[in-house]
Amino acid sequence: MPKTDDIFQVLIVDDEQNIRDGSERILSRIGFEVLQASTGAEALDILAKQTVEIVLLDLKMPGMDGMEVLARIQEFDKPILVIVITGFATVETAIAAMKQGAYDFIAKPFEPEQLRIVVNRAAEKLRLTRDARNLELERNRTLSDLHMEKSRLHTILESLPNGVGVINSQGQVVLMNPAFLHHLELPLTTESGKQVEEYIKDTDLCNLIREISQGRHVDYEDIPTYDLTISDTKFIQARGRPVLGERNQCLGAVVTFVDITNIKIIDRMKSEFVAKVSHELRSPLSTIHEQLVHVLGEMVAESSNVDPHILMRAKEKTHGLISLIGDLLDLSRIEAGMITQEPVAVKIDELLKGIVDFLASKAAGKNQLLTLEIPADNLPALTADPLALESIYGNLITNALHYTQPGGEIRVKAELVGISIRVSVIDNGFGIEAQHLNKIFERFYRVKDENTRLITGTGLGLPIVKGLVDSLGGFIDVESTPGSGSVFMVTLPLQDT
Repeated sequence: MPKTDDIFQVLIVDDEQNIRDGSERILSRIGFEVLQASTGAEALDILAKQTVEIVLLDLKMPGMDGMEVLARIQEFDKPILVIVITGFATVETAIAAMKQGAYDFIAKPFEPEQLRIVVNRAAEKLRLTRDARNLELERNRTLSDLHMEKSRLHTILESLPNGVGVINSQGQVVLMNPAFLHHLELPLTTESGKQVEEYIKDTDLCNLIREISQGRHVDYEDIPTYDLTISDTKFIQARGRPVLGERNQCLGAVVTFVDITNIKIIDRMKSEFVAKVSHELRSPLSTIHEQLVHVLGEMVAESSNVDPHILMRAKEKTHGLISLIGDLLDLSRIEAGMITQEPVAVKIDELLKGIVDFLASKAAGKNQLLTLEIPADNLPALTADPLALESIYGNLITNALHYTQPGGEIRVKAELVGISIRVSVIDNGFGIEAQHLNKIFERFYRVKDENTRLITGTGLGLPIVKGLVDSLGGFIDVESTPGSGSVFMVTLPLQDT
């Protein structure tokens, strides 16, 4: 039976009234809309004015016979299926009608079920033809939309000021825009399709891109940016992200390239200025500090009645200034890329144990519990500057001791995460308000409240840590809840030793 929302119109053309009425009753009951015509001329008039999909046509009629009506129906530019009704005519005539374009035939006298079967078969034929036509139209429309979408995306990609390169899982550059070629100083005629090393000469960046394109980074937020030096006067920052398929499989990587030359020049000028000023201040301040120490020593030796409080405060302030200048110089060296030692293989568990043991007495002085958690299996070695690692973890653990109340707990946890080592410093101390979290790595920024107002510091410890982490190709993250504590996480990539 046809669907209620899929009704076809049937025209019954027969000179016998009882055939027309009987056929209409049968077909109406199964959902067809039925029209009647007693002559060929009347049928053609109806077909010219109305939409009819199926025609039941008697071949033997007075006046215009069925074969002539069939021929005239073929001239209509409409999808009409004709089922011829034979009675007095022979089977050979029905076959001739089908050769002329009729869809099927039914012989008089016919049973109701025979009529239902042949008309339903015609309706199904029409339905399938229409569905196929709609699918073809949808396919053509989809292809057209896809072509237009690709054209729009191509135009957008071409006009982007930042370089964009798409690399497949085999390390081939399959798509790139003009800015990609411009930033890497490649000829504009360079074609895609070659291995990434043909376009980028920096081995470390190529290795990072291949790792991303092969899905070797577990946490996409852990993927570091990479600063690429094109020349002494041109610097590019590269950032990569994996391209995922429908099943979340890694198909490759998309890498963006941003020109950061101006930023680098400004940072270099700023670092040079800070270093110069710091050097100029350090020497006289050290002299003043030593003289104050000497004077205070003589006053104690002579049992002077002079109140040394002012001189002690001066000594503390000069010591604080010397510490500040030292931190500034360290920060300038980090930003200039001056690592104190050549990278070597460092066993993180041993390094952390040494730092924790060294700071244990400081924790005990505040009745704090300082513990170290390392995996049962030995962690792989990190290839890095050991002094930089000591500075990173030492600063973070010392900060945790400072900003945790007496009796608090500080946990240092090391673990292997993908192809990186993550060290977390976890405390249950004062915590940090949310509005401060995005500022604590800025120079001289310090959180000041009732809990921290008496804690001294330069405000450069965390910027130094972040600078060292960045120089080692890692990243640092922080989570904190006021009144419950903080978690500082440093993730550094493993490298071949």
